Amino acid sequence: MSSRISPPSPTTDPPPIPLDLERIVRNPSSTGMTSGRSIVLVGLMGAGKTTVGRHLAARLGLPFVDADIEIERAAGCSIADVFQLYGESAFRDGERRVIRRLLEGPPMVLATGGGAFMDSQTRALVRRQAVSVWLRCPLPVLLRRVAGRTHRPLLNTASPRDVLDRLMTIRHPVYAEAEIIVDCGDNNVEHTTTRVMEALALSRRPLRLPVSLARTSYDVVIGTDLISRAGGLLAPVLPQKNAIIITDSTVAPLYLQKLEDSLRETGVRTRSLRVTPGEQSKCLTVYQHLTDAILEQGVERRTTIIALGGGVVGDLAGFVAATTLRGLPFVQIPTTLLSQVDSSVGGKTGINTRWGKNLLGAFHQPLCVLADVTTLSTLPRRELVAGYAEIVKSGLIGDPALFNWCEKYGAAVLDQEPEALAEAVRQACAFKARVVAADEREEQKSNGRALLNLGHTFGHALEAELGYDGRLLHGEAVSIGLNLAFALSVRLGLCPEQDQLRVTQHLESLNMPAHIRDLPQTFAVEDLMAHMQRDKKMQDGRLSFVLAHGIGRAFTTQDVPADAVREVLVCDGAQG
Repeated sequence: MSSRISPPSPTTDPPPIPLDLERIVRNPSSTGMTSGRSIVLVGLMGAGKTTVGRHLAARLGLPFVDADIEIERAAGCSIADVFQLYGESAFRDGERRVIRRLLEGPPMVLATGGGAFMDSQTRALVRRQAVSVWLRCPLPVLLRRVAGRTHRPLLNTASPRDVLDRLMTIRHPVYAEAEIIVDCGDNNVEHTTTRVMEALALSRRPLRLPVSLARTSYDVVIGTDLISRAGGLLAPVLPQKNAIIITDSTVAPLYLQKLEDSLRETGVRTRSLRVTPGEQSKCLTVYQHLTDAILEQGVERRTTIIALGGGVVGDLAGFVAATTLRGLPFVQIPTTLLSQVDSSVGGKTGINTRWGKNLLGAFHQPLCVLADVTTLSTLPRRELVAGYAEIVKSGLIGDPALFNWCEKYGAAVLDQEPEALAEAVRQACAFKARVVAADEREEQKSNGRALLNLGHTFGHALEAELGYDGRLLHGEAVSIGLNLAFALSVRLGLCPEQDQLRVTQHLESLNMPAHIRDLPQTFAVEDLMAHMQRDKKMQDGRLSFVLAHGIGRAFTTQDVPADAVREVLVCDGAQG
């Protein structure tokens, strides 16, 4: 049956091109590779998409398809005739339908017209179903290649130089959203094809972990070298190509320029603000400094705040985004293991007060999270340990298989093996995403998102006693808190002692903090109890704990005798 579409009755919009989509080659024969994704070549006219595409397809054992030829076959006339009869708007609509039809078939190398990738729906389709490769050529090369061509409608309206120069200004920022960019010059076609194949071999498609909530959804993107590709990854989700980057003076020299360059390549304008590293920046004074600077610059409501840094920067920048102009778009680019697996996912933002940690805050979900595991290579082991404690926590709360994985691969994670790191981030983020989706704003009276506080009541008390001064990292405090939570569960007869021994042995085997007595400081029991009484998890004047019936079986409770808490603290090294 033909799928030729007849023009509708006249409207203010141009009629669609009548396309016979059944004439499109959807199942070309191939004796080579028949699995995987199609490769879509994009670029301006003269970039060599067709020539390189044919050689690339031959070397990969894939069929080659030229989208323009398929459009002509479906339309029954030439591209020039389509432009003349229907106009460019109708042509782009038909082009999109043809490309969708082609990508529904088996893998191929597909050369597209210069304007195809400019269509947002086509780009989204290519992102889902193919690998996009931009063949980027300088203007002089393009001019030599298009000289004398008369079948290109766009070249017939003005001088080729003026046309190409204008198209480069308009299209290059969009082409930069391609997964792979290959710079092409006057090299012969075999050389360029080899460069494309090398780029394909080195490219690693990042993992996308969806976080689906009642009112919104976003992706946690996990992979290597994502900051260098941030422009292409973020441009599709930013409501406006304008962003303010908040970072700290430690992270900025490492990654800020790389991030700005990548965003600029896709046409995103950026400004940056820096804060002092450390928990002390999560305060009202720094918050006011940032909001004043942003408002002074005339921020618009569609301008995105990008947090580039660890958990402190993420919490602080997120709170700035949540409250400025009643809410600005927000992106997280966490650069520590702790922030990648914990604070960057779930939308919790906040700053500290003298009464405790994160007591001023808001729920504000990001547009996207880029977890670039390459950034972890610059971290000292202590920072990795702090982040790894949150991964262990996820397994202890409700994923025994994850804890089993940690027992097997924890050392590889702390040794910074890339595959182990990426898998650890994926599993921890996937677990947290499930919990957050079920209880986004921590409104359930029991269990729900509150389970993510396993170990935190103890950990926050230790941090607060030291004034959040960096002597004890949050993840280190959580590590001790996990062991204390299991110790309290055992003391109350809720958990098998064997499970607590597994937790303790795992932490100790990796030289992680497991006990209060492991710390160089001394802590008084009553001081720690006082901090717990001021914890934000208090309900009806009673302290809420997350305890466990066993590994992967955490639960919330308020029925915890204070004397049992004191006894656990003393046994672990606190001074009674």
